[in-house]
Amino acid sequence: MKSSALHSLSHVVVLALTSLVLAKAAPLGASEGKPNFIFVIADDQRWDAMGVVQREHGENGRYPWFETPSMDRLAAEGVRFRNAFITHSICSPGRAGFLTGQYTHVNGVMDNVTHLPVNSITHATLLRDAGYQTAYFGKWHMFDQTGPRPGFQHSASFINQGIYQDCPFEINGVMTSTNGWVDDVSTDLAIDWLTANHDRPFSMVLGFKSPHNRRGDTNLPERLRHLYEGKTTRPTPNVALAAIYHKALTAEDVGKERGLSANSVHLDYLRHIKGIDENLGRLLDGLDELKLAEDTVVVYSSDNGYFLGERGLGDKRALYEEGLRLPFLVRYPRLFPKGKLVDEMVLNVDLAPTFLDLAGIPAHPGMHGTSFKELAEGKKVDSWRNSFLAYYRKELGDTPTCHGIRTDAAKMIVYPGRPDWTEVFDLKNDPYELQNLPADGPLAIQLKSELDKQMTALQFKPLKP
Repeated sequence: MKSSALHSLSHVVVLALTSLVLAKAAPLGASEGKPNFIFVIADDQRWDAMGVVQREHGENGRYPWFETPSMDRLAAEGVRFRNAFITHSICSPGRAGFLTGQYTHVNGVMDNVTHLPVNSITHATLLRDAGYQTAYFGKWHMFDQTGPRPGFQHSASFINQGIYQDCPFEINGVMTSTNGWVDDVSTDLAIDWLTANHDRPFSMVLGFKSPHNRRGDTNLPERLRHLYEGKTTRPTPNVALAAIYHKALTAEDVGKERGLSANSVHLDYLRHIKGIDENLGRLLDGLDELKLAEDTVVVYSSDNGYFLGERGLGDKRALYEEGLRLPFLVRYPRLFPKGKLVDEMVLNVDLAPTFLDLAGIPAHPGMHGTSFKELAEGKKVDSWRNSFLAYYRKELGDTPTCHGIRTDAAKMIVYPGRPDWTEVFDLKNDPYELQNLPADGPLAIQLKSELDKQMTALQFKPLKP
């Protein structure tokens, strides 16, 4: 065959392949069933800090009087995942996992002082390349990262932790003053952008600062400062225990020292969540007014769990249940049933592949997560995970470096260099992790085998203490 003929044939092949790629990632507004996306992420909201969960817990609820009508609305109109978890329970790593669909030892954000690499492949970059408008609002928190947020064509965000009142925002790279409570401002900016850009397919993230680092009335808007006065929260059975690495102290000693179990601390925490629930409601109302609710996937979650005095702990980081578990609500009226409960385990790294799946875009091969689309539809997925790896590398505070395996019924936590600290829990019969089982017992042997399997699959090596 002559070279000109070869050239013509190769040109045809290239055109055909290009057309195929473009067809797979076609601009979406023209196609039926291609949804918009909104991901709303709180900071430090534990899984049970929702009215719907407190009602479900009944007499075992820590704050049965607590109400979150907007979160409850999402649960009633969509799907609530009752076993959702973070793979690395700390702010920046948790957020990076949601964006990239990868564990942090691969995406590089292993702590709170690392920027998300600007060339990271995220759900935002892939949706943008497929014709979506992408926008980020509110808390980003990849340390002090500045400039437009990677993968997002529009961003209105603050630097590092920001401040609760009159927080300066960096809007598309330009520092801009604002007035009011930061989560109100973030929501205002998101709704304004949505109103101006709703006629094209979009993917938007709204990050709340609350309830992170929330102590003090001045961190709240006036409307919330005296809410819940006279209310009390209940202790849990594991409040009286100390973390394994605090065993020289009692949980009561640690809790008193840090004020972690004080009722006033808990009420302040819940006031902040009430504030973001109000803003979530404003966003949902905005979707209704624009007639976008039917075609928009809304996901609500948090960047990690949170301790409220259990084992004398506050913050997150540790691999006990309170640090790992997340709220996780998903609504997509066009496809997902109303009021659906899902008990299979989902992870933060599942968000990116799910968004791409729903948009008809292949997930990037480097993503560790799995689309939960079929679970949300109510289908049985025989091959779904029954365990996952979690870890933490010591940074601030006294939580030591650790890694572990969490199955649907049990958990093992390993502390490198401290085999005497190994913890094994039968979660099915001991949900508060009260009894540490023998590290050489039959359950531990099973869990160690599963842990080794997960570490090998993810190419994860134990972190240095």
